[in-house]
Amino acid sequence: MIAILQKMGRSLMLPVATLPAAAFLLRFGKIDYVEDFHFGQSIGGFINHYIAPFLLAGGSALFDNLALIFAIGIAIGLAGHGIAALAAAIAYEVLDTILEKIPTVFGSSQEQLDMGVMGGIIAGVVASYMYNKYHQIKLPEWLGFFSGKRFVSIATPMVMIPIAIVLGIIWGPIQSVMDEFGRWMVDLDAIGSFIFGTSNRLLLPIGLHHVINNIVWFQIGVFEDSAGREIHGDLARFFAGDPSAGLFMTGYYPIMMFALPAGALAIIRSANPLKRKAITTIFISAALASFFTGITEPIEFAFLFASPLLYIVHAFLTGVSGLITTILGIKHGFGFSAGFIDFLINYQLASKPLLLIPIGILFGIVYYAIFRYFIVKFNLATPGREMEQSENISEVSLAQQTTLQRAQQVLINIGGANNVVSIDACITRLSILLRNDNLMNDKQLKKLGAAAVMRMGQGSVVIIFGTHSDRIKDEIMKLL
Repeated sequence: MIAILQKMGRSLMLPVATLPAAAFLLRFGKIDYVEDFHFGQSIGGFINHYIAPFLLAGGSALFDNLALIFAIGIAIGLAGHGIAALAAAIAYEVLDTILEKIPTVFGSSQEQLDMGVMGGIIAGVVASYMYNKYHQIKLPEWLGFFSGKRFVSIATPMVMIPIAIVLGIIWGPIQSVMDEFGRWMVDLDAIGSFIFGTSNRLLLPIGLHHVINNIVWFQIGVFEDSAGREIHGDLARFFAGDPSAGLFMTGYYPIMMFALPAGALAIIRSANPLKRKAITTIFISAALASFFTGITEPIEFAFLFASPLLYIVHAFLTGVSGLITTILGIKHGFGFSAGFIDFLINYQLASKPLLLIPIGILFGIVYYAIFRYFIVKFNLATPGREMEQSENISEVSLAQQTTLQRAQQVLINIGGANNVVSIDACITRLSILLRNDNLMNDKQLKKLGAAAVMRMGQGSVVIIFGTHSDRIKDEIMKLL
């Protein structure tokens, strides 16, 4: 079950990857280049009239069609083929149209059924299932043209009709419960932010944080924009101009921009002097990635297995950050993650964003002190402090390796091509299904730069290679 949910979480990252572009276009499309940027009437007026409207239209197109984008992204992530994506788009359109008809046909009191992004996810799952099951089907010779992959795009809407009818009938009560749950979470205010922040970090090691992110960022809470459209989810509402949005995003900025980089500094300072140069190279890069982009896994997995208790403290403090920022009335959001790039791009949409800087510095000091205490007091085997230095990351060997060379070595150390059932990547981690995970050489994988190696059971393994993961996956796919 965890492996299935992990695969769903990885698939969710495909549509989520479109959000930075959507946020960028929407933000720069809403700027008044005469009043806000003081470009003057000639340049600013030209941009306002001839460029900004198209940027705004591009960003709006992405946010207005999130459910369809999620349907296509899920289908590609789960099935890996363009026909599945086409089938997902068809399935979603069938679902969306049938949901409009349900209240009329069944005389429901529900004014409007809106499954939001969840509808897109369901359509994507149905389409990927149909593709995986039927893309090699053989029909009688006189129907041969419709065999194989063509059959998928024909059969999927047929299957989707009864599914959509059932969903339409049962979704009314579910929608009401979700609306109530969303209001309850939002009404919890600072406590809700604390619960989400802590839960998100606790679920990150097994890759299930994407699942709750999807609920909170794209389903919870309702905002009606100027055009009368209902916008759901903390992230979507933030970019639609909801002043109350950002409850479940703001608290990440102090952690990702300041706290975890400070933790990385503590790991560097605690390393063996003979190993410190190599560790500094690696963790400065990880700290910069966290600060600028909000990609934190390379730092978090560096201490997760050395001290699970320290990781629990980190999860708790992430929740505390959300609690504090909410109490102070700070609201900020992001298209990708809570890094400095998103901080700047979405600055004008935020409330009291400058307060995040002193709060972040304070969290940085706290994190540095806590990390140094834990590492020294409990003699944690964080990178650079391991007993067998020869078994750890070699700065020279990693620097000289191409991605292809590293991929070849990774493939050897997971048991070879014949041991691989499937392989996928999600920003910072490889998710691999092996026939026999006992053939995997954990120590050698860590020498190749893996921050962590996790066995999830039944041959499912996760290897943390940071932002190199996707490129390593691509090279391994070529080798396979």
